[in-house]
Amino acid sequence: MAWDDEKIFSKALISLYIMCPLTILSLHFLTAPYGKHARSGWGPTLPPSLAWFLMESPTLWLTVLLYPLGRHSSHPLSLIVISLYLLHYIHRTLIYPLRLLFTSTSKSNPGFPLSIAFFAFSFNLLNAYLQARSASHYAGSATAEYGWRLWFRVAAGMAVFFLGMRVNIRADLALVKLKKEGGGYKIPRGGLFEFVSCPNYMGEALEWLGWAIVAWSPASWAFFLYTCSNLGPRARAHHKWYCEKFGSDYPSSRKAIVPFFY
Repeated sequence: MAWDDEKIFSKALISLYIMCPLTILSLHFLTAPYGKHARSGWGPTLPPSLAWFLMESPTLWLTVLLYPLGRHSSHPLSLIVISLYLLHYIHRTLIYPLRLLFTSTSKSNPGFPLSIAFFAFSFNLLNAYLQARSASHYAGSATAEYGWRLWFRVAAGMAVFFLGMRVNIRADLALVKLKKEGGGYKIPRGGLFEFVSCPNYMGEALEWLGWAIVAWSPASWAFFLYTCSNLGPRARAHHKWYCEKFGSDYPSSRKAIVPFFY
């Protein structure tokens, strides 16, 4: 049976859109058991740094393998799209795990369930395939012209992307600094932590919103929607955890992920 990439791509894209409401629904009843929500009963675990490296790795190696095969792989817009995607995942796959490795202890960062890592690995296989093939091969309408409207949209999207990346990394560094201090979990203070419990998640959502504006493809928008479907409930669970742990000491004005709103 011949390999029908177009049919496989279409089915994968539909699957990603379907996963969005299913993810929101499942996370409404179940909080993924890692980080501050870690708990027993989820089988064998991996060191968090190793888990993050392994489960995020398809975003690098599969993307690098597939992207050059596309008919638009040398188009400037395609190169911008995939470069931004790889930039985020170089940080998430290589730098972030190293930061966990050198700043966390087994007590402050319990094991990462292998089952959750496997699910994340599978998702990243699907998404890396979709985004690499979309950017380099299937997003023909997005690469059809060089008009000023196209490049204005690209510039605006890149501005949102880099703003989100800055917010995400700064918030991650602030949380790492708190862990270095020891003494268990503390209330994060300063910056966007004064407005939301999870500015790292807010920053990541902004990144993928900006990236979707740049790419302007069904695959990129599906990924942005999935990111919100995953990080929104996760941020809400974090916010609830902070409120329950610190009680009246936790700032009542903070929201979970969107300032003044959610």
